[in-house]
Amino acid sequence: MTAAADIDELRAAHAAAPRARRAWLIVLLGSLTAFGALSIDMYLPGMPALARDLGVDHGKAETTVAAFLFGLAMGQLLYGPLADRFGRRPPLLFGIALYAAASLGCAMATSLDLLLLLRVLQAIGACAGIVIARAVVRDLYEARQSVNVFALLMLVMGVAPILAPLLGGYVVVAAGWRAIFWLLAGFGLAVGLAVLFLLRETRPASVAAHARAERPWRSYLELLRDRELMAYCVAGSLSAAALFAYVSSSSSLLIGVYQVPVAAFGWVFGLNALGVIASGQLNRFLTRRWSSRSILRSANLTACAAAAVLAAAALSGIGEPLSVLVPLWIVLATYGVAAPNATAIVMHRSGPRAGTASGLFGFMQSMTGALAATATGLLHDGTARPMAVMILALMLASALALAMTREG
Repeated sequence: MTAAADIDELRAAHAAAPRARRAWLIVLLGSLTAFGALSIDMYLPGMPALARDLGVDHGKAETTVAAFLFGLAMGQLLYGPLADRFGRRPPLLFGIALYAAASLGCAMATSLDLLLLLRVLQAIGACAGIVIARAVVRDLYEARQSVNVFALLMLVMGVAPILAPLLGGYVVVAAGWRAIFWLLAGFGLAVGLAVLFLLRETRPASVAAHARAERPWRSYLELLRDRELMAYCVAGSLSAAALFAYVSSSSSLLIGVYQVPVAAFGWVFGLNALGVIASGQLNRFLTRRWSSRSILRSANLTACAAAAVLAAAALSGIGEPLSVLVPLWIVLATYGVAAPNATAIVMHRSGPRAGTASGLFGFMQSMTGALAATATGLLHDGTARPMAVMILALMLASALALAMTREG
């Protein structure tokens, strides 16, 4: 059986499955991709309390976000080839188990250094879900369908940035920041059980054969040689880094600068997340008329314009906080359009290296996000300026990467 026939047969079997089963699969895949968002967003309201408890300033406390993103980046390079060679389920179950154990450790951490280490381990476990969820979508859906599926995953995953800070704020007030990590451990356990009993193996036999015949470093080298694919990886990664620059500084900006109460932080944070969700669902209609490449370029240009307004408002201080929060909302909303299209392009251009491509793309997203979060934290000056300038620089760099594609 040829590789194309192998994949077509797998996709046909999935399409013939009961609609309810396919719907639950989307929910499960969305839960897997939500590991990262939950692990960051839920404890943001507790950042000031965490800093006080561990005896560090807010800037150093923000490095726990960068540590998580660093672990998320490195782990994805590992899980990508493993998912191609050994299947989707085994590395996924291992990663979820590691995530739950590290979350318990975070709940009991007594120093910033120990918490940083445990956050890295927590991220290495979390990234299994992120990498393998993308690979499963690539296994089961053709290119145009996958854009819509990735948009649906953003809908499921998007609930996390809305509910997580809200829940986190109330948990911090009621039980302290450590209780958040106990909840994350419970979430990991619940999703692990769902994977164990509900997720079937989706790796095509042709992908397994290709992975056995090609060493992981060779797979990565072949992907790196594809200049068109790498341009989209870079553009998508820089766009994601702009989101992380906001997320890492959101608590200090909203709570510290704009005096938003801790319990209300989640409502403001959730409004931005709602923009990402809404634009992601709008994207499902846009793909009926335009190609993923055209939509991605338009979203990027919109984000660049909004980022320029954001930077001007932050640098001048005129009209804050609305002059900062409104263009920031627009920048973040464009991510809901850009992310599913960039992901679909990268995943379907990768051919039989779907797991490896997912790992490489995820590594680049998380690494640029970690660097952006670290730089924003180090430049923290009690204003919106570091975040705003960082977001503008990242969006302009993303536009430059897109300009290097043949369709750009």
